[in-house]
Amino acid sequence: MTSPAGQLEADGALAGLIAAIGRVLLGKEHQIRLAVAGLLARGHLLLEDLPGTGKTTLAEALARGFGLGFKRVSFTSDLLPADLTGINVLDPGSGTFRFQGGPLFTQVLLADEINRASPRTQSALLEAMAAGRVSIDGTSHDLPRPFVVIATQNGLDQIGTAPLPESQLDRFLMRLSLGFPERAAERALLAGEALGLDTFLGAQGPMNLPGLHLPALQQRCSRQHCSPALFDYVLDLVALSRRGDQPGAPLSPRASQGLVAAARAWSLLEGRAFVTPADVQAVFPSVAEHRLEPSSAGGLSERLLEQVNALR
Repeated sequence: MTSPAGQLEADGALAGLIAAIGRVLLGKEHQIRLAVAGLLARGHLLLEDLPGTGKTTLAEALARGFGLGFKRVSFTSDLLPADLTGINVLDPGSGTFRFQGGPLFTQVLLADEINRASPRTQSALLEAMAAGRVSIDGTSHDLPRPFVVIATQNGLDQIGTAPLPESQLDRFLMRLSLGFPERAAERALLAGEALGLDTFLGAQGPMNLPGLHLPALQQRCSRQHCSPALFDYVLDLVALSRRGDQPGAPLSPRASQGLVAAARAWSLLEGRAFVTPADVQAVFPSVAEHRLEPSSAGGLSERLLEQVNALR
């Protein structure tokens, strides 16, 4: 159990991390807070946007800010499953095979342009996301803990892309879009006021902030109090998505579990020990939209929120 002093230290560290990343990605505090909440909720993140909007920078800043191991893999059409998982190699000295792990064996994997890889490679990644392990020649190998996939995805109108299957989209807790910066933020970027990633990772960076121990923060997040009425609110949202007269795909039980976990993380970032409907509303579009409408962001999540709130 974390002491009150330790909780205050961790709260300050989280606020410091969000502020520091906000100096790298100007004008994107809300998206940064959502991404941090996703990691606290033990979720995988899908960053979808045009090239050059800061997706890779956000992923690396999150990993380095929490002091986690980080690897980046560019997902291309010729990427093989073994390029991710690793292979058994022959040891000439002993004459036996030993396992040599691939880039999946890290704490944060940046799957860059994930929707350019083949279905076979996607299936290898799916096992890692779902079970935290990989299987090679009938033997399972556990991945490090924590293990997070942060994937970037270009729009489906980009050359060489293909939509991810619904089963894989459902494994991502959140889908986020950074979007273009506002004019003032982009002016500051042009003027060189943004903190460079190398500076962020330097001696004065947030890695030196005490209290940024992700497993401990995840444990604390899971203890955030949810009332029976809060669970009913979440159930009302997912039940409405499953009605036959509703457009879009229905939300799965994994989605409802993820929604509660993300709302717990958001309440922690808000400095509370309990979850409110406002926390659910803050994270619901990011948790639900890619499940309701896999290939677009048509606003079905906001429509569900409006309908459920009108009935309460």
